[in-house]
Amino acid sequence: MEQMVVTGAGPVGWTVAELLAGAGHRVRILTRNGTGPDSQLIQRQPVDVSDPTAVTKAVEGASAVFHCIHAAYNADAWRRELPRSEQNILAAAGREGAVVVFPESLYSYSKPEQVMTEAGPRDATGGKRGVRTDLLKAREASPTPTVSVVSADFFGPRVLQSQMGERVVPRVIAGRRISVIGSADTPHSFTYVPDLAAALITAARDERVWNTVLHAPTLRAITQRQLVAAFAKAAGVPTPNVVAVPGWFVRVLGRVQPLMRELTELLYQMEHPFIMDSTASEQRLGLAPTPLPEAAAATVNWWRDRSVAGRR
Repeated sequence: MEQMVVTGAGPVGWTVAELLAGAGHRVRILTRNGTGPDSQLIQRQPVDVSDPTAVTKAVEGASAVFHCIHAAYNADAWRRELPRSEQNILAAAGREGAVVVFPESLYSYSKPEQVMTEAGPRDATGGKRGVRTDLLKAREASPTPTVSVVSADFFGPRVLQSQMGERVVPRVIAGRRISVIGSADTPHSFTYVPDLAAALITAARDERVWNTVLHAPTLRAITQRQLVAAFAKAAGVPTPNVVAVPGWFVRVLGRVQPLMRELTELLYQMEHPFIMDSTASEQRLGLAPTPLPEAAAATVNWWRDRSVAGRR
């Protein structure tokens, strides 16, 4: 029985840990507060990944490390925290002979106006985009084997802070109006989190894809309005009215609201077509994206279960 290590218990780390335990692996999940899924095969361990000594001890015996932590949504926090934690993980995993698998975003892609493929340029600079570029370069330079699996915007169970998370799904279920940023009718790629988790695990097991950048299985691009409609259909409710918040308004709000200020850097993703192609990686990994009706239903059901649990 292999020992796996997962850092972070957000939607990606949590799902990876559950899938690994479901496949019979021992899992050590590292978070600041010792949180994570409840399973006899999962050891929840409070660890600060900025502490190299603590990381070294926590990674002992691992054959693979899934580094799924993040930081506060601003470039300064990313630049301050993420490189250090990644270097600690890479060093510790390297001593164990373990591969490190990273979920990655599309932020570093420097020609997002084109359909983004695994072969596309990843040289974006400045702000959060530049941080992601630097992280990818540091992984490439590391002697520890790595795999970076890129996803588009998340949706799915446990996804809260996302364009299609808590701002949308519970409101669809409640029959309330939906506000989306940018354009409601521009093609955009969305990745179902369990598909990303499955790709991370498959990549860790296949040495042929180590030291590469892959794309998580992702359905063809749809609009924000179409994804809202899919949630409504899955919930058995009328499709709500969808209102687009224009980019200029987000920029104005960004002068006084820190979160909106951080979003302005990435408005290009929501105002224009933003499309990722995962065909090549699907073929290499032998995976396919979950059909949208199935993914939407699982997402809606998770939110409904969460609501019921909250009322107990």
